[in-house]
Order: sequence, then structure tokens, then C-alpha cells
Amino acid sequence: MKSLKLIGGVASALLLTAACSAPAPTTNTAANSTAANKAATPAATATPAAASSPAASNANTSSAAAQDFTLVNETGVEIDKVFISPHDKDDWEEDILGKDTLPTGQSVDIKFDRTESAAEWDLRIEDKGGHSIEWENLNLLKIAKLTLHYDQATKKATADME
Repeated sequence: MKSLKLIGGVASALLLTAACSAPAPTTNTAANSTAANKAATPAATATPAAASSPAASNANTSSAAAQDFTLVNETGVEIDKVFISPHDKDDWEEDILGKDTLPTGQSVDIKFDRTESAAEWDLRIEDKGGHSIEWENLNLLKIAKLTLHYDQATKKATADME
């Protein structure tokens, strides 16, 4: 399981960031360049073009990575943060949504660097309150669409994979 250390300062910063964030724009152009998430960047929901980031710099001139997938939020809760990390790594790095959020009923195309070779990935989502859910060992070589669900009554999270 991923180790995540929450300290008062980080929690306060998270709450402050969530409170100060502007409403999500219609496209996502977040750029991330850290180790685990430089391989995966969100693209605009309306178009399949890759986000403008170091990780996606060759995406417009080359074929898509085998791990590319669409993340669909059907949890009933707005997703504030999305973290994707190779399964064999012990940290989550940066939120790939950046300042954007993923409202329920919406989707985002996640694009990987075409040279990325890892198949097994872990996914973590968080809401504005810092509540999180994790899915481990997702074989992104076999998943094109991942739809996340959360049952408020049973407090259980599930995912449909296509």
C-alpha cells in the first residue's frame, strides 16, 4: 500500500488550496513534471489531444501510449485530486489534475508518455475534504475506460473497466 504522510501543515495547505481554487475550466492543461506523474497527464475532456507538458511533448507527433485511458467520475462527489503511480513505487508525487477538479458525471482523458513501459498502476482520488479511495494493480495496458463509483449507503467504492 502506498505510504502517505499527512501532517498539519500539508492538511492546512490542502484545505487552503481547495478553498481558493477557481471553478474548473472546460479544458485541462495541467502540466506535471515529477517522476511518477510525468508519465501521465490529463488531456482536455472535449478533445483527445494531449496536454502541453514535458511528458506529452511528443504526443502530437507520435502514436498514443498503450496506457492512455479515460477516467469517468460517477462517484456522486467532485474529485479534487487524482494521483497515478506505477504499482512498484512508494509515493504518489503530484496531483495530475493540478488546479482543476473532476465533477461527478464528467470524464478526463489521461495521456501517458509513449515511452512509458509500466503496465500495473495504482490510482488514488481525493475529494475536497481529503477523503481518499485507492485502486491498486490496474493493468492500464488492458483498460481504455475506467468508471469510478461510490455507494454512499454502503461506503463502498467500485470501478468498471472497459
